[in-house]
Amino acid sequence: QVQLVESGGGLVQPGGSLRLSCAASRSIFSFNAMGWHRQAPGKQRDLVATITSGGLTNYATSVKGRFTISRDNAENTVYLQMNSLKPEDTAVYYCYARGVAVTNWGQGTQVTVSS
Repeated sequence: QVQLVESGGGLVQPGGSLRLSCAASRSIFSFNAMGWHRQAPGKQRDLVATITSGGLTNYATSVKGRFTISRDNAENTVYLQMNSLKPEDTAVYYCYARGVAVTNWGQGTQVTVSS
């Protein structure tokens, strides 16, 4: 089992940037993949970005070119750099870590894009 703690959310104007962090309570080497999903009010939770243990990345079409996912194995942390934010990016962002048999989730961090 691992605890995942997200941080970095907040209120930002359209066109602005935020960097989300997901700190794990133990080494992240063993996870096949880590990443971020998001859930807007009244909508399902959707994949935003994934990074594998080998460093391969995958992004939702809606965020390609604007968001960048990265991982720091030494710090047991995954990051999501979000640029050129739009109102439709407003959601609760959840970090996850996928192991062999279990996927762990964080509690989420709110991102609000509004003028």
